[in-house]
Amino acid sequence: MQASVKMDTSGRDGGEPLADLELRAWRGMLAVHAEVTRRLDAQLRAGHDLTLGAYEVLMFLGGTPQGRLRVSELSHRVLLSVSGMSRMVDRLARDGLVIREACADDRRGAEVVLTDAGRERLAAARATHLRGVREEFLSRFSDAELAALADGWDRMLVPRPSS
Repeated sequence: MQASVKMDTSGRDGGEPLADLELRAWRGMLAVHAEVTRRLDAQLRAGHDLTLGAYEVLMFLGGTPQGRLRVSELSHRVLLSVSGMSRMVDRLARDGLVIREACADDRRGAEVVLTDAGRERLAAARATHLRGVREEFLSRFSDAELAALADGWDRMLVPRPSS
């Protein structure tokens, strides 16, 4: 059962400055995201010579049955532009972690395919990443607080009805 949430109905029109609580919540989310991702990136670089973004690409590829995704699908999942993803895929391909192949169903499109070396690097880095997520973020909250955060994130991802 989901707890009901009282929504702000103060009539703020968007032009008023944020209240202190609103500012702390907004800036806090931005600062925490930046700091936690910086720490996770540093751990992966030090332990596995992978950036956090590269790890995410390998993780998404490793999570598919055939270990392959279109460049556009990867860019959407990793939250990078298609051109940014293309550059990342080029770097991962130079390192032998992925290869590019023409799509079987659309020869104009390209798929990124995880190599055996990519699977090995992903497997080696997974424990470091999960340990980092737990230490740097999850361990700071009780189960009730994690549930509240998860509910809030879920609510944020639901599109708002258009007026």
